[in-house]
Amino acid sequence: MDFRLTPEQEAFREAVKRFADKHLAKGARERAHSPDYPWDVARLMAGQGLLGITIAEADGGQGGSLIDAVIAIETVASVCPRSADVVQAGNFGPIRVLAEYGSKAQKERHLKRLLSGEAVISVGMTEPEAGSAVTDLQTTATPEGKGYRVNGSKIFTTHSKYAELMLVYVRFGPGIDGIGSLLVETKGQGVRFGKPSRFMSDEEWVQTYFENAFVPADMVVLKEGGFKKQIAGFNVERVGNTARSLALGRYAYEVARRWAMQRKQFGRLLCEFQGLQWKFAEMKIKLDAGQLLLYRAAANADSGFPSAEETAIAKAFCNQAGFEVANEALQVMGGLGYTQEELVEYCLRRCRGWMIAGGSVEILKNRIAESVFERTFPQRPGRG
Repeated sequence: MDFRLTPEQEAFREAVKRFADKHLAKGARERAHSPDYPWDVARLMAGQGLLGITIAEADGGQGGSLIDAVIAIETVASVCPRSADVVQAGNFGPIRVLAEYGSKAQKERHLKRLLSGEAVISVGMTEPEAGSAVTDLQTTATPEGKGYRVNGSKIFTTHSKYAELMLVYVRFGPGIDGIGSLLVETKGQGVRFGKPSRFMSDEEWVQTYFENAFVPADMVVLKEGGFKKQIAGFNVERVGNTARSLALGRYAYEVARRWAMQRKQFGRLLCEFQGLQWKFAEMKIKLDAGQLLLYRAAANADSGFPSAEETAIAKAFCNQAGFEVANEALQVMGGLGYTQEELVEYCLRRCRGWMIAGGSVEILKNRIAESVFERTFPQRPGRG
């Protein structure tokens, strides 16, 4: 089995690295500490073909594979961690669901702006009473005339502050089979935003309220019975999440490695102390193991969606590995690592969030256990 990238993939990675070094290295620290979306970066990436990598050429994308998108996200992150979010928004998650399941009219109307870096799409899943138990969602879409009236709310939504389009999980009817999704323009009537809040990563989010918002029927992406397709598409989001976790852990590792090769204490370089050598050896093991799991999940997807099991394994491992490596890197750098002069602390905060977002580590372990024992394990208490 050949674990090396193909010559074409190597050339692609080198091209992305040249682009990142030229356009993203300068200002990387400032971007990381800004709550605003880096629209300038998005437009630059659009011009470079880094948005829509996995989307068909007929729909305005590049027609590449999921592994190509993973290579792009990790290469960009090695230079500018914050800019990796732009690769995520333009290739993984709701944009991929829209490209896969959206109608021709929906794609013609919305994909062009998304792929040009002029707009971004968010996904409305989590609700105040439906987090990990996403099938408990209460946001409803009730038929009316030539469309639906949507009522409910979504929280903890990435890009909710500035996205002009949201892929909203809604309930058309009872049970899992009643769940589907539709597109909502966030500036439309009946859409209201709450007070801005911040994650620990400093990213801002706002609670989104749908108050009898009218959505035309032609904005429905998946009708009743579409839940499994949506989750299959969401596995792409998880691969992007996984890639960023590992990439930011690796970024912190490289900063700490360089620091250990130049910083002296007690008259010796830090790298000459066996205790730190073991730390770096353990970090390297975690990063390399995570890389293999990530590439397996992405490569096996081919032109479709990745395996739920392989994605769960990769995400659970890489979420923890990225956080643990960033944490150790910060410890190695001491006081400097704890300041905002370096991006190690930023990587630590971001990696911690991905252990929750996109499916918590615990939920992923439940999914893996179902594969192990070849049966489902309902989390709800039995009915007496």
